Amino acid sequence: MTLPPPILAYFDADERNDRAALIKAFAPDAVVTDEGRSHVGRDAIGAWWSAAKATYQNTTEPLEMTERGDVTEILARVAGQFPGSPVTLTFAFRVGDDRITGLEITA
Repeated sequence: MTLPPPILAYFDADERNDRAALIKAFAPDAVVTDEGRSHVGRDAIGAWWSAAKATYQNTTEPLEMTERGDVTEILARVAGQFPGSPVTLTFAFRVGDDRITGLEITA
C-alpha cells in the first residue's frame, strides 16, 4: 500500500515516537478529532498525541487504504495499554497543500 506522503509521514513519526515530525505533517490550523474531542492547531495536536502515547503506549499498524472523495481512510490495528487491545480503528485524513488538514479517528 502506498500512502500519500503526509499520511505516511504521520504513521512513520508515530512509529518513531517523534512528536516534532508528527506535527510537521499537519497544516497549522489542522483539526484532529479523537474520542469525541477536537484538537485544533499543531500545539493542541502535539499535546493530544503526547498525552495519548503516554497514557496508552500504543502502536499503530496501517492495514488498508480507501479513498472516498477528498478523504483518505486508513484502517489500522492499534495495540496498547487499554481495554480490548488490539482494536481496528479508522483514521480518516483530509489533505491539502501536502499537509494533513483534518484527521478523525473512529472505531
